[in-house]
Amino acid sequence: MKFYIATDHAGFHYKDQVKEYLSSKGIEVIDLGPETADRVDYPDYGRKCAEAVRDDAGSFGIVICGTGIGISMAANKVPGIRAALCHDAYTATMARAHNDAQILAFGERVVGMGVVQSMIDAFVSTEFEGGRHERRVEKINAIDEAYCE
Repeated sequence: MKFYIATDHAGFHYKDQVKEYLSSKGIEVIDLGPETADRVDYPDYGRKCAEAVRDDAGSFGIVICGTGIGISMAANKVPGIRAALCHDAYTATMARAHNDAQILAFGERVVGMGVVQSMIDAFVSTEFEGGRHERRVEKINAIDEAYCE
């Protein structure tokens, strides 16, 4: 399993802890930046992570900003990407099980590290259920396709 991770300055301080936690579970982590806590723009890093996940079939991503809102919105602009803003293990589980999310998004200013770890555990251990959810995910993909023509 491989995860790409990207943050802005407001999510930077969680990045190393998240990388360490993923690595402790035997998960490969690729850090897409930034390299310092200097102010950067979240759309640049949300896009960078989403494009990496899109271009690397079977990979996943984590994006972090202050609230998780802006960086998840940016990631979701990349066609084919489903980035889910989560706040707890339940939302992370549902993001994978029902929405086949490839990217987990959260806010450093919103959730504590214990919650982050529980969200990661849920996201990593949950498979997409398919079935009745497949039709809905296909409809999301059709929206991308309609605007990319």
